[in-house]
Amino acid sequence: MRAAIRLADADGLAAVSLRKVAAALDVGPMRLYGYIATKDELLDLMVDAVYAEIQPAGDGWREVLRSLAATTRQAAHQHEWFADLLGGRPQLGPHAMARGEAVLAALGGVDVDMAMPVVAAVNAYVIGAVRREIADRRAERATGMDEHQWQIAFGPYLERAFATGRFPALETVVRDAAHLDADQTFRMGLDFLLDGIEARISS
Repeated sequence: MRAAIRLADADGLAAVSLRKVAAALDVGPMRLYGYIATKDELLDLMVDAVYAEIQPAGDGWREVLRSLAATTRQAAHQHEWFADLLGGRPQLGPHAMARGEAVLAALGGVDVDMAMPVVAAVNAYVIGAVRREIADRRAERATGMDEHQWQIAFGPYLERAFATGRFPALETVVRDAAHLDADQTFRMGLDFLLDGIEARISS
């Protein structure tokens, strides 16, 4: 799996195939077909290998869920292709299941009917957040513009749009709200979610 992950880390999922992995290992493709039948199976194994890097820890369900979110995000930043596969096919590999076991064990005091929806809510938040962040990183690489340069380029357009008076709430936020970086935005959104979960569990 390390060879496949190296290919994906360097050039994305399009660079991954059984034939290319075989070439990277300097073996014939038929050697791999004896172990892995399809590219989907290869991708599943790659994803499970990354799940080994996601080891949530902490005291109590809230800290374990926070750790789950943070370590999943970190893994997606280290392996951008992982963000493209999160939330896809069911992940039933040993590392994915070990992660799920650790999280559900931390939720042992929570009503059993609420445990999976709680985990699903955190996973959905993380998937959405990291996909947005990865999309921003890819756009920055493609355009060569960082956030500040983007603001300079599109500032005149926004000024004209706001001058129409049609977007007063949006104008207020753009002009007056604190402009948080990605880390701050992620942590604040996660706090909102965990606060809501805590309130529901405690009710």
